[in-house]
Amino acid sequence: MLRAALLALVALLACTASAGAATSPAQKLDREMHRLVTMRQGPIGAIAIVQRGSKRTVYRAGVGDRSSRTPLRSTDHMRLASTSKAFNGAVALALVDQGMLGLDDTIAQRLPALPAAWGPVTLRQLLDHTSGLPDFSSSQGYIDALQRNSRMVFLPHASLLSFVATDPLLFPPGTRYNYSNSDNLVAALMAEQATSQSYDALLSSLVYAPLGLNETSLPDGVRLPLPYIHGYDNEGGRPEDLSTRLSGSATWSSGGMVSSPIDANDFARGYVGRKLFGSATQDQQLQLVNGHSEPTGPGSNRAGLAIFRYRTKCGTVYGHTGNIPGYTQFLAATLDGTRSVTFSISEQLNEAMTGRLLRAFNALRKTEETAVCVALS
Repeated sequence: MLRAALLALVALLACTASAGAATSPAQKLDREMHRLVTMRQGPIGAIAIVQRGSKRTVYRAGVGDRSSRTPLRSTDHMRLASTSKAFNGAVALALVDQGMLGLDDTIAQRLPALPAAWGPVTLRQLLDHTSGLPDFSSSQGYIDALQRNSRMVFLPHASLLSFVATDPLLFPPGTRYNYSNSDNLVAALMAEQATSQSYDALLSSLVYAPLGLNETSLPDGVRLPLPYIHGYDNEGGRPEDLSTRLSGSATWSSGGMVSSPIDANDFARGYVGRKLFGSATQDQQLQLVNGHSEPTGPGSNRAGLAIFRYRTKCGTVYGHTGNIPGYTQFLAATLDGTRSVTFSISEQLNEAMTGRLLRAFNALRKTEETAVCVALS
């Protein structure tokens, strides 16, 4: 009996020690972020913000500037890449909520000067990428223009659509999903037409002001507000700084925005948490179709109106991803807006890459999911 009791006690102590030594989600996130920035061809820096209610925690790994070794700060500026599309959705859906735009409004009704073949496409189809519009950023003319001058400023912004103006629709509107940067350009132009205001003015009144975003903007040129997180191409032997290589006008409403991790976090909470439009409009937004964000976000992805559902092993969040030379972004929140996560790295990574860069992207997706787990745990 004594021997059995002693064995039971030893087993209990072993279990207790094991439980005490278990890695918490927050510790796992910290470890994975440091592993990510030390991978060969991994990012120079990574910063995540996780907020649960009023408690906000910042996680960092690496540096924000390779030359000066400046640490990453949550108030530093960075390029938002395609998470800009969520801001585009915020403007459009706020106007839908106010009755100034309709989800079934067509290009022919709002923008008759655009190609007649695009006429039947609706705002809804633009926002969930089922429009069939050809993607200006994939056109050879656009690529050639940037190769000649990567810092080229495209004004007026609608001129970006000229690269595909003679191209037919890729498929009948509403029949398929195809992620296209052209969709968000046209949605912004529809918002301008409906209000007789510039898209910049609409961002200010409908998004920045209600959410208190003071470090967010949509510049046309290549400069970033100081201080900023430097973005790099880490594919070669020596990382190349791409922070000011591409003008904001080169992607405009589909990817040109600049913000800080703190502002991006506040935006995610407000956008998903219905601070910019009501529940009836959000119900329309969350009528999901098969499709994933670019790059693919954590867990399984489905597409709504300028939003994606990310169903992870720890629960579900809604938001957007993005990548652009020098940066990859992820922002998301729960539907009540109380739990949120943003994850930013200073390198462009996506699933189209190969070798070590693809391994770095797969590690990034895993780490993004861990950050979601920290938010939801």
